[in-house]
Amino acid sequence: MLVHIPDLLTADEVAYCRQVLAAAAWVDGRVTAGDQSAQAKRNLQVPQDSPQGRELSELVLRALGRSAQFATAALPLKVFPPLFNRYDMGMTFHAHVDNAIRPVPGTGARIRTDVSSTLFLTPPDDYDGGELVVEDTYGQQRVKLPAGHMVVYPASSLHRVEPVTRGSRWASFFWTQSLVKQDDRRRMLYEMDLSIRHLRADLGDGHAGVLGVTAAYHNLLREWVEM
Repeated sequence: MLVHIPDLLTADEVAYCRQVLAAAAWVDGRVTAGDQSAQAKRNLQVPQDSPQGRELSELVLRALGRSAQFATAALPLKVFPPLFNRYDMGMTFHAHVDNAIRPVPGTGARIRTDVSSTLFLTPPDDYDGGELVVEDTYGQQRVKLPAGHMVVYPASSLHRVEPVTRGSRWASFFWTQSLVKQDDRRRMLYEMDLSIRHLRADLGDGHAGVLGVTAAYHNLLREWVEM
């Protein structure tokens, strides 16, 4: 399931992120890649333990906390601290699948990467190329979103970033361990939640149909959630 989340960050937050990132010291992006991915990856990243990386990671986490759409699409149990990358002209990330398990630096904890997220920080008119291409059950999907918008998709998907041919593409990326690890079940719950919202708006919270669908949603959660 691929979900577009518009305006996760406000215009002011995007501008602040870009201001901080412009002053950051970027390093080779292969520092967070596995053995196979490192051979396919050519980009830059902000060191995770840098002051800029930590500050902006917290900013993105706060934005996730106020996003009802992220909550219902990802059903997050744990979120890997957001990272920040940059693709300048000629940089790319060939087709790969994200590592299934990620150690969380400095904590001794690990997360299972069920859901991948890319938060775009550069207006699409500022660069050519750089599309995120995701292979999922509906075929190939190409994603290039406005600054402040985010896409979430299964971490198990084969995906790539097309070469940048003009300008520079900046983004935040991270992974989520979901309460429901199977993508098809998350998709069903997400679609049910959207239907419940529409039914509530049309019929009201006390309608028998609304109550019945809501009960079915929560009973499926009880059946499928892993904590």
